[in-house]
Amino acid sequence: MTFSHQRTKVTSLTNGRGWSALEQIRSVAIGCSGVVILLMAWQLATASANSMFFPAPLTIAAHAASMWFSGSADQFFLSDYVYDDVLPSIGRLVAGWAAAVAIGVSLGVVIGRSRLLASLTTPAIEFFRALPSPALIPIFLVLLGTETKMRITLIAFGSVWPVLLNTIEGVRQIDQTQLATAQIFRLPLRARLIDLFIPAASPKILAGMRIALAISVILMVVSELVASTNGIGHQISEAQTLFKLRDMWAGIVLLAILGLSLNGVFSIFENQVLHWHRGSRQRGVM
Repeated sequence: MTFSHQRTKVTSLTNGRGWSALEQIRSVAIGCSGVVILLMAWQLATASANSMFFPAPLTIAAHAASMWFSGSADQFFLSDYVYDDVLPSIGRLVAGWAAAVAIGVSLGVVIGRSRLLASLTTPAIEFFRALPSPALIPIFLVLLGTETKMRITLIAFGSVWPVLLNTIEGVRQIDQTQLATAQIFRLPLRARLIDLFIPAASPKILAGMRIALAISVILMVVSELVASTNGIGHQISEAQTLFKLRDMWAGIVLLAILGLSLNGVFSIFENQVLHWHRGSRQRGVM
């Protein structure tokens, strides 16, 4: 291979997707090193303090492993705790978040395309958005009971607002030339929604979905702290009440892992959906 070919290959690697991959690897490495340093400092501090309220990370990790992976082979080595508490919590989280996305995108597209409807609904949206979702738990308990339906509804109510507002903003920012072209070719409403409105507003929509996902994790825990018999939040609260501090810390660590994993999966999904958007911005910069 000649020098010119090598230079061309290196240039394409650094200017194209290769550079993006290298930057992502570098960013992940820096982030992991920060976490490692933090855990080492925590380990040293707890080892010297010897406090029962703050166990060492290695102690928490060992206890968490026994809590999560003490099942039999027919249970894929997962404990009853995972099946009875973790999986139901994840199911509620995903169901509430999915409902929020469906409602937020649907209403956002409709409101974003109608100035009259936007004027009529904006005061109500701002009012309900300002309500703290945990404060509505007593009302939801009266209306929906203490079962899963109440918890999913609370998660959906609290996480719908970033999706709704971002969708409205994204639809409003659609290029007028694209709208005029759709009108000239007399595209039906369904084609406009699928081929124009949602794709053009997708960067904003996905940003709202990411925020809603983080809110859903918080509300999943909050909803399980009240009148619940299972779930991660319920187990953390019960462990704190019964002074099972290792169980409590294992639950807290599990929430951190869950949030990090969901964010990572969503980042992969977002990169796949918005690869055209990032490519167009890079071409615009160049």
